[in-house]
Amino acid sequence: MHRWTDPTQTPADLRPCVATFGNFDGVHLGHQAVLGALMTKGAELGLPAVAVTFDPHPVQVMHPERAPQLIAPGVLRDELLEEAGLDGLLVLDYTLEFASQTAEEFIVSTFVEGLGARALVVGEDTKGFGAGYTGDVTLLRELGERHGFEVVALSDRGDDEADRWSSSLVREHLGAGEVEAAARILGRPHRVGGTIVHGHHRGRELGFPTANLSQDSLGLVPADGVYAGWLVRLDLAADDPERRLPAAISVGSNPTFHDVERTVEAYVLDRTDLDLYGEQVRIEFVAHIRPTLRFDSVDELLVAIAKDVEQCRLVLAPTASV
Repeated sequence: MHRWTDPTQTPADLRPCVATFGNFDGVHLGHQAVLGALMTKGAELGLPAVAVTFDPHPVQVMHPERAPQLIAPGVLRDELLEEAGLDGLLVLDYTLEFASQTAEEFIVSTFVEGLGARALVVGEDTKGFGAGYTGDVTLLRELGERHGFEVVALSDRGDDEADRWSSSLVREHLGAGEVEAAARILGRPHRVGGTIVHGHHRGRELGFPTANLSQDSLGLVPADGVYAGWLVRLDLAADDPERRLPAAISVGSNPTFHDVERTVEAYVLDRTDLDLYGEQVRIEFVAHIRPTLRFDSVDELLVAIAKDVEQCRLVLAPTASV
């Protein structure tokens, strides 16, 4: 997938194209439906599929006091969009000056002049773009008739009309530690990513060495607790059997040891031989095992960890080949 930041510099092999636009935070099933329809339309017209998104998130610029914590910011979002099969990703710098464009100016400069879009695929509730938040699907259809592009608008709901695909709902679930519910909207386990760094080394001393994620990690960290999940090693080839490893994941401040810093650490099940320091990884959250607890002794903690590991093993075994 080609990534660029200026519509006037669109690569020749990506123009003309079929296109979509949005924040795509989390790239949930609603986003995936739009992206799937985009690529279907591209195949129908024999054109590449391009998504347009913004950095930073528009709310961070327009209303920073209520900006959401992003589910999958920056490189995590780009990875998910690439995994969806896009040919190109145009990331526009969202500034106050950019936001002052009318909806028509934005559509014409970006999609008509910049991308030469022959079709725009969007969610049926797409609205609020352009100065004054006036842009909507009706305007897109009017502009399409005027400038020669088709508009395809898709529902943002699943099979159950009460089940809306929503980034806000994903944030709510993650904030409550409900990673299974979040995964049902995302269509995959939620992930966070970063570099493995040195911690207190207590896990190794206890017989359960953990990989500690750096404090500048990317992605919305779920509520404190113990989770079953996967540690994915980005430095290894996709087909390497050591790339995706089952793990027991702890999120929190280790109250048994009176720590105050909130950390994300993963124990790769049944492995004490790994040296992961400095590696880039993604940690995927599959299931919530229990809340964070304070234990009165190390022995009590060890009993709990052993139970956690066994529960994680049971949870992950059915998905090990997925």
